[in-house]
Amino acid sequence: MLLMLTVVSVFVVGIGFFKYTRVRAAIAEHSKFAPPPSAVTTVVVKGQTWQPVLSAVGSLKAVNGVTVSTDLAGIVSEINFESGAAVKKGDLLIKLDTQQEEAQLHAAEAKRAWTKLDLDRKRDLVAKKTISPSDWDSAQSEFLQAEANVEAAKAVIARKRILAPFDGYLGIRQVDLGQYLNPGAAIVPLQSLDPIYVQFTLPQQHLASLAVGKKLRIRAADVGSDEFEAEINAIDSKVDDSTRNVMVQGTAQNTGHKLRPGMFVNVDVLLPEQEGVLAIPVSSINYAPYGDSVYVVKPATNGKGQEVEQVVVRLGPKRGDQVSVSSGLKDGDEVVTSGVFKLRPHAPVQVNNTVQPGNDANPTPKDT
Repeated sequence: MLLMLTVVSVFVVGIGFFKYTRVRAAIAEHSKFAPPPSAVTTVVVKGQTWQPVLSAVGSLKAVNGVTVSTDLAGIVSEINFESGAAVKKGDLLIKLDTQQEEAQLHAAEAKRAWTKLDLDRKRDLVAKKTISPSDWDSAQSEFLQAEANVEAAKAVIARKRILAPFDGYLGIRQVDLGQYLNPGAAIVPLQSLDPIYVQFTLPQQHLASLAVGKKLRIRAADVGSDEFEAEINAIDSKVDDSTRNVMVQGTAQNTGHKLRPGMFVNVDVLLPEQEGVLAIPVSSINYAPYGDSVYVVKPATNGKGQEVEQVVVRLGPKRGDQVSVSSGLKDGDEVVTSGVFKLRPHAPVQVNNTVQPGNDANPTPKDT
């Protein structure tokens, strides 16, 4: 019986030792295992000329823009324009019926002619002293009144001829032939398109960076990828006391008439260029509450391949797909531009720059 217990104990101990040696061997093998390097894209940081900007959303406004209307009542007797047409200053747009006013003009002209004859006769008589000077004064006054009545009748007729007040493009016609118009009735919108104003607001802390003549860059998603040059022509004299923003107005050339009043546009105020600025793609940044960081590619500490080092950076202004870095990087650093969220310090990496993320200072996505 004792012999049997001894044999069983030796057997159990042997099995336990065998399993122990297998586990140790497995641990040893596992310790030799290393995860495969992560595939990343990189960019080598180098100093570049940086165009800092102040960005805002603005709206376009015509330098001259009105809805043409009439200040007199009348019936539309003539329409001389088509909707959307270009017009010059002084072009006749519509004419209101003036039959009654023309009759009044003829009567006034007849009265003026009679008073002129009477004035001429009395000029000779007063020279011969056959009438008193007061008779001459009365005749002269009647002639002047008659002449004023003629001019007043002509003015009424002229006011019923609605002319274009400036060069521009007409909108949609809002009257019809034979329609009776009340004073102030809208006839057609008229807008001048070249040049055109752009108006936008910026926070008051940027007021010192603004000045009349400073260059602007305008982009409108509705007209493709074209950029329009402009410059500031006015800065409001007052900061809005509810938003603490200041209104800025610029003038843009619009020779192709692609920009239209009322459109929203993206506006960049171009500040003085800076040299030697380090800029990296926005996709490189690992944003975190304790600080923003990037991963810099270094030779692996074991001498095999490459690994990454996490570096805390301080960011500056953005420009398109890029963001400037004011501290944390130096010229020549190789920074990971994609795959940063799966990395950890000293993780092995394999650089593959076949496909790179966006890194354009002025991107123009196809869907815009």
